[in-house]
Amino acid sequence: MDDKISNLINNKNESGYKNIDKEYKNTYKDNIGRIVKVAGPLVVAENMTGSKMYDVVYVSEYKIMGEIIEISKDLASIQVYEETGGIGVGDPVYLSGMPLVVELGPGLITSIYDGTQRPLNLIYKKTGNFITRGIQVPAISREKKWGFIPVVKKGESVSSGDRIGYVKETPLVKHYILVPEGIEGEIIEIYDGEFTVEQVVAKVKTKDRIEDLKMISTWPVRKQRPYCAKLNPNMPLFTGQRVIDMFFPLAKGGTACVPGPFGSGKTVIQHQLAKWVDADVIVYIGCGERGNEMTDVLMEFPELKDPKSGRPLMERTVLIANTSNMPVAAREASVYTGVTIAEYFRDMGYSVALMADSTSRWAEAMREISGRLEEMPGDEGYPAYLGARLASFYERAGIVKCISKKEDKIGSLTIIGAVSPPGGDLSDPVVQSTLRVVKVFWSLEAKLAYTRHFPAISWLNSYSLYNDSIKEYVEEKIHKDYFQIQSEAMSLLEKEAELEEIVRLVGLEALSGPDRLILLAAKMIREDFLHQNAFHDVDTYSPIEKQYKMLKTIIYFYQKSIDFLNSGVDIEDIENMAVREKIARAKYIENDNLEKIDEILTEIDNEFKKLKAKNF
Repeated sequence: MDDKISNLINNKNESGYKNIDKEYKNTYKDNIGRIVKVAGPLVVAENMTGSKMYDVVYVSEYKIMGEIIEISKDLASIQVYEETGGIGVGDPVYLSGMPLVVELGPGLITSIYDGTQRPLNLIYKKTGNFITRGIQVPAISREKKWGFIPVVKKGESVSSGDRIGYVKETPLVKHYILVPEGIEGEIIEIYDGEFTVEQVVAKVKTKDRIEDLKMISTWPVRKQRPYCAKLNPNMPLFTGQRVIDMFFPLAKGGTACVPGPFGSGKTVIQHQLAKWVDADVIVYIGCGERGNEMTDVLMEFPELKDPKSGRPLMERTVLIANTSNMPVAAREASVYTGVTIAEYFRDMGYSVALMADSTSRWAEAMREISGRLEEMPGDEGYPAYLGARLASFYERAGIVKCISKKEDKIGSLTIIGAVSPPGGDLSDPVVQSTLRVVKVFWSLEAKLAYTRHFPAISWLNSYSLYNDSIKEYVEEKIHKDYFQIQSEAMSLLEKEAELEEIVRLVGLEALSGPDRLILLAAKMIREDFLHQNAFHDVDTYSPIEKQYKMLKTIIYFYQKSIDFLNSGVDIEDIENMAVREKIARAKYIENDNLEKIDEILTEIDNEFKKLKAKNF
């Protein structure tokens, strides 16, 4: 396409619409598509010869952005990212000749975008509470100047992925400017100072030309960003959530699935992970969520403090808000937009965590578009390619050796997807297709949520396949008996489940002392360890050292109780021990005062000594 027309489309305004029409009519008289059918967000246009799959087009005089998803002869089916009301047969369709891309550069952190990377905060200032149809605002400001600090010198050789400098985007994130893919040569000019993203900060002499390097670049959202090699994930990604870190851990560069019925706490868990996960950059995608839930995120995040730095969490966060009342077609784009931005920061050598809430809404968007395309449906009406699309999304996670000949950069992208199966049915096609590709399954149960046990993650149904991968790291950095304590706690919870039926039939008093002790220890694990209050200032986040000490204290109490029970101490005396109250309140001990948990071990010994003196 002619550059002049392309620029008009990308920077269109009210006067620009007329200019686009004029340029098209003068230059591409026979190459303007015409609408022949409108079916909700799906538009079919004729005279589209020469267009390609996933090319972006602009529909009608409103210049509404859409994407080609099917081509048949000179007909193209277009999924439109905004409302199609008022658009009719015969309206023009303008081709851009480019796929859907995201803008990458300084200004991403702290931003709030919609599914197609339109900055919602800037649109609000421009149009108020409602988004004007067809409005286009640059995703990254072209006016703001950034202080560019070079890290290479004139005469140095650089290649794709090398850092040439950085911008201090926020106090928590250094935004490295990388050599774009396909460029290799010698730095002949590099500048130091303040620049806009479109100004040249360096010049590279390649074999056949001189390339201008700017701080902004673009990347097609459906194309995975390249890397040198994918490595085995062997480092845990600590989240501050006890049931996750101690029982079903996630590795950096790993994948996790959080399915659960309505009201079981999927969104709260995603919010908790976004707030406290041990990652350098967070990308949170609200894909088809209710508006009030996204409002909570937008209101809370600027006020939250990063536990490591004490700075606002927004200073390392990118938010993508695509609420349920936004056009259905944009839901699919939001997931690809988010993962492409996440890969961009991964390529700088950062650990990135992406939360997608929820992939069920994404799948429903695919189902609706597939139905309008009249494709052959698969399970429950979902398209036959549902599994392939989900796999291609989760496969973009990983811990990788980044592209660079000069540096040994390791970056990671962890993907955590919530799934909302109807009625909590885990046989739902979206859940089953997701479980085939992820390695961590956090199963949410309505039964736990109704008893006010949060996070409502089932310790009997959930699993993690990363235990063996992270074992060496955990035993070296935390404690050698970490997995031994984990195993013993899980064993107690499983035995409790076996005894529950007997208790319902004959009552607690009919059980033997050892069985009652198992139920007591399991109750302590559930209530004093696994239960965590997301709205309590201290309990909302537990560092891994605190988690280990808390669980070890409960297991230590159980082991001491077995010894005393075997020596003749009555089970009721053990059940009524005062130290149990201190064990229960250990979760509220400040995170920088963990020696108080160690003191509880001494108190357990002292109280058992008193119990022994009393009984013997």
